[in-house]
Amino acid sequence: MKLNKKILLIVAAYSATMLTGCGGGTTSTAGSSAAASSAASSTAASSAATSSTAASSAAASSTSEGTPVKIWVSETAGVKEEFAKEIDAYAKANSVSIAPTIETVSEANAATQMLTDVDAGADIYCFAQDQFARLVQGGALAKLGVKAAATITADNDTGSVAAVTSGDALYAYPMTSDNGYFMYYDKSVITDTTHLTSMESLIADCEAAGKKWSFEMETSAWYLASFFFGTGCHSNWTTDSSGKFTAVDDTFDSDKGIIAARAMQTLVKSTSHNSSSSAADFTAATPSAIVVSGTWDYNNAQKALGDNLGVAPLPSFVGTDKNTYHLGSYSGFKLMGVKPQTDATKASLCSKLAQYLTSQTCQEARFDAFAWGPSNKAVQAMDKVKANPALSALLAQNAYSTPQGQIHGSWWDIAKVIGSDLIKAESTDAGCKTALDSYKAKIDALFQMSDAEKRAFTVIGKIASVGCNWDSDIAMTEDPTNTWTSAAITLAEGDEFKVRQGKGWDVAFGNAAGTGNYVVTAAEAGSKKIQLVTTADSAGKLSGTVSLIAA
Repeated sequence: MKLNKKILLIVAAYSATMLTGCGGGTTSTAGSSAAASSAASSTAASSAATSSTAASSAAASSTSEGTPVKIWVSETAGVKEEFAKEIDAYAKANSVSIAPTIETVSEANAATQMLTDVDAGADIYCFAQDQFARLVQGGALAKLGVKAAATITADNDTGSVAAVTSGDALYAYPMTSDNGYFMYYDKSVITDTTHLTSMESLIADCEAAGKKWSFEMETSAWYLASFFFGTGCHSNWTTDSSGKFTAVDDTFDSDKGIIAARAMQTLVKSTSHNSSSSAADFTAATPSAIVVSGTWDYNNAQKALGDNLGVAPLPSFVGTDKNTYHLGSYSGFKLMGVKPQTDATKASLCSKLAQYLTSQTCQEARFDAFAWGPSNKAVQAMDKVKANPALSALLAQNAYSTPQGQIHGSWWDIAKVIGSDLIKAESTDAGCKTALDSYKAKIDALFQMSDAEKRAFTVIGKIASVGCNWDSDIAMTEDPTNTWTSAAITLAEGDEFKVRQGKGWDVAFGNAAGTGNYVVTAAEAGSKKIQLVTTADSAGKLSGTVSLIAA
């Protein structure tokens, strides 16, 4: 039986009342954890989930019988095994019997999978912060009880608490506070450390050495926002208590935005620029001397450069107004959610277990194992955390960062086009203004969609023949009712896409497993139409099947 949204919200409210007196969790010793998983923006290009059961023999022996709990964790190597040990430790310490099934699911894709079928989703799951609002709106997160909320608020940094707050209530548990970016560099190329504070000097160093500066400007709004935040621009979104977006205050299309755009052009039009955020670029055919990335790439960067690895916050640039601006960044978080439960006993267990799994003890264990950056304030204060070079650079950059609040899912697709638009635009204020006007019009349109547009399905993906790279939607026509079909498209092997409703990500369909994009095979290549057939259950929840049909 599938739980509809209305029932889920009722259960969530009931669970919150039931958990008020629980407090949740156990007292733990000093601990820390630093986020090693990638800070990918919530894009459509998501990885498929692979599942496995808890993998330690100790966990299997002590929890082979008991309350079944499905848990989704990062696919990063070793994370599943670490969670299995932590769950086993909690069960032994609290004399409870848990039968965990631990599955690895991309944190960037967790919301899509949960909202496809909440009833079949995980009881406890890890996800990237930018998915929070739609999970609340979709009834996939149980509200925390009063005591649990007080504990979370007291133990974690202000930004991470804000990240789990909707209205006046908390709906998730902060797990990391390291979802930001800074600069790795090759000290054999950047030999003058005074250049680390100047974007223009670093560009000159890279050009002179014939090396690249990897800074993901053409395919990621998360990274390109750096320039706009640097000049004082903002994009602040407002949600109601249900998680629905009601307004946006966005100043990218402004005089300060033009200054940011002109500076971005200086980088993206340089021969040194490489739109990437991977430490693998240090060993590419034309290697990078600088890679803007996060803590999750530290081990890769160290392996590639060894003693030549340098780590630093982002530099400043000189604007067209002759003022100096320090590049900003997003600071974000990884969170843990608990699904609303119909069984009160299981609801209490899941809440207490999630609180433990995000506690000081477990955050320290994950810092030790994966260098994940803690949201827990006691762990952040530990000497070993402060001594980590990547976390140290992140902390320095955080002085110029913007906490990543709740952001409309469509914004990531709209904003990431700015980079490619600026490459094409003239390096003038007028040229940049045109690109920013286009961006602003798309932002405003999100709140001006008709009911028909909100209901309609479109195709978005990486399809070379139509020049689509997850940055524009392809229209579909409904005929007959609940069957949506695109015009003929020339598809090549490896093209991938999803079909989404209302140009958002609350309702989206891809491969048959429901876990990722539809990827075109060699046998399917050629001129085809993309078709979606939807059905609705008694509660109105949609399911859909995507297929390719003859043109």
